[in-house]
Amino acid sequence: MLKAFVNAFKIPDLRKKILFTLAIIAVFRLGSHVPVPDVDLSKLAGITSQAKGLGALSFIDLFSGGALTRFAVFSLGIMPYITSSIIMQLLTVVIPKLEQWQKQGEIGMKKITQWTRYMTVTLALLQSTGLVFLFHSQFDVIRVFTAPRVALIVITLTAGTAMIMWLGELVTQRGIGNGMSILIFTSVISRLPAEGDAILKQAGAFKFYFLLALGIAIILAVVFMEQGQRRIPVQYAKRVVGRRMMGGQSTYIPLKVNQAGVIPIIFAASVLYFPSLLQNVVHVSWFQNFVNNTLLRQSNPVYMLIYGTLVVFFAYFYTAITFNPIETADNIRKYGGFIPGIRPGRPTAEYLSNILNRITLPGSLFLAAIALIPSIFLAFWAISAFPFGGTTILITVGVALETMKQLESQLMMRHYEGFLR
Repeated sequence: MLKAFVNAFKIPDLRKKILFTLAIIAVFRLGSHVPVPDVDLSKLAGITSQAKGLGALSFIDLFSGGALTRFAVFSLGIMPYITSSIIMQLLTVVIPKLEQWQKQGEIGMKKITQWTRYMTVTLALLQSTGLVFLFHSQFDVIRVFTAPRVALIVITLTAGTAMIMWLGELVTQRGIGNGMSILIFTSVISRLPAEGDAILKQAGAFKFYFLLALGIAIILAVVFMEQGQRRIPVQYAKRVVGRRMMGGQSTYIPLKVNQAGVIPIIFAASVLYFPSLLQNVVHVSWFQNFVNNTLLRQSNPVYMLIYGTLVVFFAYFYTAITFNPIETADNIRKYGGFIPGIRPGRPTAEYLSNILNRITLPGSLFLAAIALIPSIFLAFWAISAFPFGGTTILITVGVALETMKQLESQLMMRHYEGFLR
């Protein structure tokens, strides 16, 4: 692997992409440490300990690389963009115009991307407003809580989100891999050393090494599930095109066990995040008590049940909108293919749908179990810092594998040995 890294730096254009990506990561981490204007820095120092164990807020803090507890310019992180991207994908199924754009190729995708940006800014405005009121009511870090000062902080947080979106797109265009994924990866791994040290001090050496071993076991399980797939064989009949005989080859449709990736966990956390912002507007005692004592407490069994159920639901939901069995069956029939033993058309679509439903069940349960591991240990061991959470490992392993594959393809194009041998 070290030789592969050396070979990567020997190629001028690949070296420029790697260095450019590292420069963008440095800018991103700098923005995660610069606080918004007009806040009390002495009170900000105590937020980290108070925010431990707060369900949805701690999840947002994970994706911002600790910027949320520092109330930095990049406090919202990449979450508004992720949420707007998911909403646009959901609306594509409902709104015919968006579905038409999706089928137009590159031109249509540019239009969808532009509307995703508009929605990201809108969500950032709403979330930053709720965040300012939340930090004022719970932590009292804003020195002068007036309308002009609040507007300044909201605009700063929204501009920070827009800048993160721009940095991610720059990495996608001129760097290595998917820019948004790499920024999320950077945020997640930046928390590991500090939280590992916190566990060692809080829980002792035995629990620390036990959790370290558990983290390695989770990595192996995540890699196993990420690579797991059900291959549906497809046979294409031979046909004559001009004077040439075409087709006749065998291939397969790879259906991943975890088809939705980490998206269900992100979307479930986003759904749980909105009530925590809404409680600052809706001043009803029973609603505020429910949010503070249930939705913001990872150790609460009701929180675990709601969170796990949402993860399973969104795993099925996202898989259903990203893979269309009817469209896949029509494409197979259009090009003269068939699944051995299954009639083309509707029977093929029903066959693919049944298989997808069966393999999504273990995948969704695995995601729910991975997502709830920090909550379980928080409840039993009262460990507030848990860096080896399943969500963290799921993101880091997934992005690392994807980035390695992209570097692998770049090296193989230039006749070098890659990382994955």
